[in-house]
Amino acid sequence: MHQKMYLKALVLYLLTWIAGAAYHPQTINNKLRPKSAAKSFGSSVIFPVSGNVYPKGYYHVSISIGEPPKPYFFDIDTGSDLTWLQCDAPCTKCTPAPHSLYKPKQNLMTCQDPICASLHEPGNHNCRAPHDQCDYEVDYADNGSSLGVMVKDSFPLKFTNGTTVAPQLAFGCGYSQEVQDSTHLPYTDGVLGLGTGKSSILAQLRSKGLTRNVIGHCLSGQGGGFLFFGDDFLPDSGIVWKSILSQSKHYSLGPADLQFGGQATNIKGLPIVFDSGSTYTYFTSKAYKALVSLIKGDLNGKQLKEAVEDKSLPVCWKGAKPFKSIRDATTYFKPLALSFTNAKNVQFQMRPEYYLVVTGQGNVCLGILNGGDVGLENINVIGDISMQDKLVIYDNEKQQVGWAPANCNRLPNMDRDFGEDRCLPFAGNDGFLEGIFGAGSGFWRL
Repeated sequence: MHQKMYLKALVLYLLTWIAGAAYHPQTINNKLRPKSAAKSFGSSVIFPVSGNVYPKGYYHVSISIGEPPKPYFFDIDTGSDLTWLQCDAPCTKCTPAPHSLYKPKQNLMTCQDPICASLHEPGNHNCRAPHDQCDYEVDYADNGSSLGVMVKDSFPLKFTNGTTVAPQLAFGCGYSQEVQDSTHLPYTDGVLGLGTGKSSILAQLRSKGLTRNVIGHCLSGQGGGFLFFGDDFLPDSGIVWKSILSQSKHYSLGPADLQFGGQATNIKGLPIVFDSGSTYTYFTSKAYKALVSLIKGDLNGKQLKEAVEDKSLPVCWKGAKPFKSIRDATTYFKPLALSFTNAKNVQFQMRPEYYLVVTGQGNVCLGILNGGDVGLENINVIGDISMQDKLVIYDNEKQQVGWAPANCNRLPNMDRDFGEDRCLPFAGNDGFLEGIFGAGSGFWRL
């Protein structure tokens, strides 16, 4: 009798413990605990990506915020630091968005917060009283902008080691957005700033010991892809690495010379910046004009004519019949490559499909644009079009950017590709590592 009562009590205790463990999402299941869980940093987070270069002109992720959590679509931008949402504060100038406006709930960030100070130039941070709100204004190269107030709220994130954490992170509550090109607006709720500054979401997660300040994205040329935070998804080999210039506010990799069809050109010393917030790639005015001249000269005698009537992009061509896909058009064009001059054997390859688009009219257009038209001056930006079908990694821990060809149509699977002691919050399919190692712009966007 006593033994039966003891067993019932033991079962009841175990059921209570299991229910309690399920209720507290931060409890770590030992079977799922990765080797890195014993270290000072946690694990990684992965997000499916939606969007494409053309016709949408942007890639975005869905991230939930608040309590209860509500989903919002964010434009992925490694070219800026601040994450912001369109906000009912109230909103004086907002653009159409897929979700209702974020509503702050007495969660304003004060101006004495170090993140607030990082948003302003030294000597330009006016904080008259410690409890004053933190205002922000962020400007983009296309003359778009967002004005608002900084807030803090919970970001529920499920990590690959099985834990779910909802840290309080700072972001902008934007109540006034300026738009230059209202006909090509990203249909998103805001911008996910993944730059090098202290206000970026990754820098905040790192300061809390939750993950390392490493960002990776894989943007599929067919649309979609994935984004990750942390270093769990870094392959041991196969990545081409280039150091980030010291003292840089962006992912600046230094000068590179342009090769055309495997041959050297007179287009040399281009300062290169990686920026996922730019749909297209931009060269300085001089380099752009020289490249267009090279391409046009190489097309002489081929069955392509300039399609001046197609206003999709500045330079377009038409064939004997409309192109159905980018593969139909690439045979007329030569590959490009950027060879970095301050590093040995470091090249960024751009096959024709990674600098061309086929428009709705069946023409092929050059997806490298004139940076002088958007005020970029001496900066050359590698945008989404040239980063398609590559795993691109921004390693702020080691101050380097890396890339490798990849199959971006498949999420990596932690159990299969990275060991049995990790789990993936989203279903993965086969082919990720095979893709890596095989042979084979709107208002805040440029």
